[in-house]
Amino acid sequence: MKSALQIARAAYKPRLPKIFQNSVDIKFGRATTSVADNEDIKKLFPNTYGIPVVSFEESKSKKEYPTRNVGVILSGGQAPGGHNVISGLFDGMKKLNPDSILYGFLGGPSGLIDHKYLELTADVIDEYRNTGGFDIIGSGRTKLETVEQFERGREICQKLNIGAIVIIGGDDSNTNACILAEYYKSKGYGIQVIGCPKTIDGDLKNDMIETSFGFDTACKVYSELIGNIQRDANSAKKYWHFIRLMGRSASHITLECALQTQPNIAIISEEVAAKGMRLQQIVDSIAQVIVTRGNAGLNFGTILIPEGLIEFIPDVKMLVEELNDILAHNHRFEAIKDEDDRRWFINEHLSLNGKAIFNGLPVSIANQLSADRDSHGNVQVSLIETEKLLMAMVDAQLLRLKQEGVYNGKFSPLGHFFGYEGRCAAPTNFDADYCYSLGYTASVLINEGVTGYMAVVQNLALNVDSWIAGGVPITKMMNMEKKSGKMKPVIQKALVDLEGNPFKYFAAHRREWASTGCSFVYPGPIQYFGPDEVCNVPTKTIRLENNISC
Repeated sequence: MKSALQIARAAYKPRLPKIFQNSVDIKFGRATTSVADNEDIKKLFPNTYGIPVVSFEESKSKKEYPTRNVGVILSGGQAPGGHNVISGLFDGMKKLNPDSILYGFLGGPSGLIDHKYLELTADVIDEYRNTGGFDIIGSGRTKLETVEQFERGREICQKLNIGAIVIIGGDDSNTNACILAEYYKSKGYGIQVIGCPKTIDGDLKNDMIETSFGFDTACKVYSELIGNIQRDANSAKKYWHFIRLMGRSASHITLECALQTQPNIAIISEEVAAKGMRLQQIVDSIAQVIVTRGNAGLNFGTILIPEGLIEFIPDVKMLVEELNDILAHNHRFEAIKDEDDRRWFINEHLSLNGKAIFNGLPVSIANQLSADRDSHGNVQVSLIETEKLLMAMVDAQLLRLKQEGVYNGKFSPLGHFFGYEGRCAAPTNFDADYCYSLGYTASVLINEGVTGYMAVVQNLALNVDSWIAGGVPITKMMNMEKKSGKMKPVIQKALVDLEGNPFKYFAAHRREWASTGCSFVYPGPIQYFGPDEVCNVPTKTIRLENNISC
């Protein structure tokens, strides 16, 4: 049984860059270097380092391509549009040679290793066009990093005559794609590897990748929910909503949603880190806005909080590092079951600064810091419900200000976390087109014989006809970072640029949004049918980055 919208969306025909209307030739640019640690990356990737950026130009003659069997993998967390990447890949392969076959490896990279796969025929593909989710073949987080895994992959590729693998994933997944491409190239196995940029977090971006797919849809889903809450807040006029948004490593989602909805407060983790703001300073800044509005009779508002904020606050980072040293595999501590005794033990071992921070935390958060630890004994910072931490600390601060006669308003906080609501939404027209174009680009890169590349589509602020497709060497985006105590090659994450136009626009307007007026914007639900200015507009981030007015 399908909904009316599913039926209507199935009929949508994603648009492609104009260059793909005819046959194309591949055009090679200049040799590239990695964004950092050039010698280390070059040493690790001697066969795929330094290769040029590629673009396409219209071919002067119709080209014929041989039959190609290709495997595709969905890797990591879901993002709206993944099915359209596969649809674009399938359609591109079939257009270049109708006898080509596409196999989907089931459950993510583990499907390649465990030889679990499905032939993706037209009947299968057609059921998933323009839909959200990764359920066509499933996803997983298995890392491709050992020779045994690579060889298991080669075995199934030989069995199915697969000559190329497309890995659809984020920075970690595409790092694995690069490692796999290098290994197969070094062995001369003739198996190409192509990546596609996916993550709703928006941190897989650089001078070649303008945005990762799924970011547009997820931000519009969250912005609808924030707008709904803001309308409710402006109606009831009695609640402060603390809204935590996905994005552990970067605050792109929080920034984009702030640009779309104009909340009273939006915290950007990168700014907190750059200014060295302590936890209490963040609490004070929130309380100041609430006091100003409350004293004017406005006891309501919205506050956007990035999921990873806690890891950007210097004094909290220091506390977490101390806790990791104290608690990791500490058998004396493990034997303590009473929560009060656990906090006493921690206090006995913390530095003076550590004690001040730890004892200033709400008891529930202090208990969480000592209880929730990973297999290495380290504090699991990602599990901390930051909105509840801030709600409790702001509440305590407002109580003090009320006792001092500074604050005469009322404070009723409500907490929310918006994450999984946006990961599998039906893609916007932008993401449907963008993802389809990425998949189609991957099919052309495969048929042109390159490996170790990520499919890219640029000029995204313009009409689809003006989009530019090509490929960027994955090694170009890499640097060395410490992971589990060892230096490893990874694609460099993109944090919010505090000198970029999107943040500057936000910084120029946030005081107005925090004021005693009401600047809320209510974006409403995603629209799929209607005028371009309603249905086909990219994120405000992309528009501002391209100097297009919001």
